[in-house]
Amino acid sequence: MLRTLLRTRSVLNVQVSRNIIVRGFSDNKTSGDPFPNLAIRHSAEAALDSSYPNLPPIPRPNESTENKRRRLTYQSRKRGILETDLLLSTFAKTWLPKFELEQLVEYDQLLDEPDWDIFYWATNKKPVPERWQKSKVLEMVKQHAKNEDKKILRMPNLEK
Repeated sequence: MLRTLLRTRSVLNVQVSRNIIVRGFSDNKTSGDPFPNLAIRHSAEAALDSSYPNLPPIPRPNESTENKRRRLTYQSRKRGILETDLLLSTFAKTWLPKFELEQLVEYDQLLDEPDWDIFYWATNKKPVPERWQKSKVLEMVKQHAKNEDKKILRMPNLEK
């Protein structure tokens, strides 16, 4: 339907009452429209295999343990999905100060996963993939998500 609309509309400017100009679509390259063929933007070539493109993590070979801990605290807080923010920020507040370097590296790798996947794995709403089934850190996150003490959770305060 969109392609038909784009092909059949040839008028660029339409005069409407009260001298208001409404821009139409045109296949004409001289139309001034920077995207005259909207169908290209939704082509099969532009389609992603997943709704979560898995970008490689930024390598940080010389990052100190304390800087890693700070970065992971920030990344736990600023995920983009409130549920995951709350779960991971409270987890980070409790556990990151106690983690050894190996655990920090594992947690860093976990944070490279999509937010909803982490949340669903932690709450047992989605099966954990094989690569994470033996993860002690994910087990700790799952235990934290149970909130067995029934505490009212809120985002931890930022430290100065």
